[in-house]
Amino acid sequence: MRKTLMFAALSSVLSSASHAQSSVSLYGLVDAGITYTNNVKGHSLWQETSGAVNSTRWGLRGTEDLGGGLMAIFTLEGGFSTNNGTLSQGGREFGRQAFVGLADSKFGALTLGRQYDSMVDYVEPLALPGQQFGGTFTAHPFDNDNLDNTFRLNNSVKYESPDIAGLKFGGVYAFSNNAGQFANNRAYSAGATYSYGALTVAAAYLQLNNNLSGATPAAALTSVSSTGAVAGDSTLLAGRQQTWGAAVNYGIGPVVAGFVYSQTNLTQGFGVNPTTAGQTISFGGNSVHFQNFELNGHYALTPAVSLAGSYTYTQANFGAGSEPKWGQVNLQAAYYFSKLTTVYLQGEYQHLMNREGLNGQTIGAMINNTASGGASSTGNQVAVTAGLRVRF
Repeated sequence: MRKTLMFAALSSVLSSASHAQSSVSLYGLVDAGITYTNNVKGHSLWQETSGAVNSTRWGLRGTEDLGGGLMAIFTLEGGFSTNNGTLSQGGREFGRQAFVGLADSKFGALTLGRQYDSMVDYVEPLALPGQQFGGTFTAHPFDNDNLDNTFRLNNSVKYESPDIAGLKFGGVYAFSNNAGQFANNRAYSAGATYSYGALTVAAAYLQLNNNLSGATPAAALTSVSSTGAVAGDSTLLAGRQQTWGAAVNYGIGPVVAGFVYSQTNLTQGFGVNPTTAGQTISFGGNSVHFQNFELNGHYALTPAVSLAGSYTYTQANFGAGSEPKWGQVNLQAAYYFSKLTTVYLQGEYQHLMNREGLNGQTIGAMINNTASGGASSTGNQVAVTAGLRVRF
């Protein structure tokens, strides 16, 4: 009897110790609001919107301490719409992130699964589209540099370094997962960030190889929507997409100011994916070039009130004499009831210069997300959102 009691007590202690070394957390964010858009195909639009600032999501995050500074980690995260409860990211259950790996306090982390690229990991945190002070509607036209993380990389292997005196770096490679198609529909990316006091700088590179030779935009979308690295998420359709980006932020007391530059080049560009951009544009197989210049800042007026804004200038060359240019002003005021609950009022004004699109198409102004309702019938568009964001 005594041995049985001792064994039971020892088992209880070991079980408690085991559970103390591992954890699983449920987390998420719900962002909903009412958006007014002044011109959508010639009409004003009032609508309920989901994720005007931060996309609504929920997830599970887990760790297990394996000893000696080594940990097993995983994240499963899915996006959804508060309007109707449907899944985002093409109906994927864990479309935002789904990965597992090992992390070491000295050597960094190695993970496998559906993950963000290095533009998102390193440059996006310094751009207003990647912050709680701007988010989705402040993205650059068609999210051409993926700083609003329109797409993730499937079948990917990622390395992230530990913090080395303020320096972090990493890279990711995403497999096509198709026999005999190693270079078709694959992706790779690398980046780094460095922080010193109030100064933070970052840079990254991303390349997508889709090999869509001879395909129409619709056929191209089909060809990348199955098992490949990008799998139908991408806003832009091309034989190859190359994106570079660099950013700097500097804080002075309650004020943080930043500048972001990015450029995206498309080889054999076919068009814009209308399901993600809300507007159909054909590039006709041309080489396409985007450049984005963003000046941003936010100010903590009080511990509970923040003000933020940015101006983005984008110039593009679609070939065949089409060279549209966009200017966009973004403003936000937010009140923090707590660290978890925020109300906000946010507005965007976009002006499109040189509206003539490729092959006679007319490009209307568009506040960078299908939730804005779509393109304006003119070169100007305004969207204003009053919303509530709750984290858990």
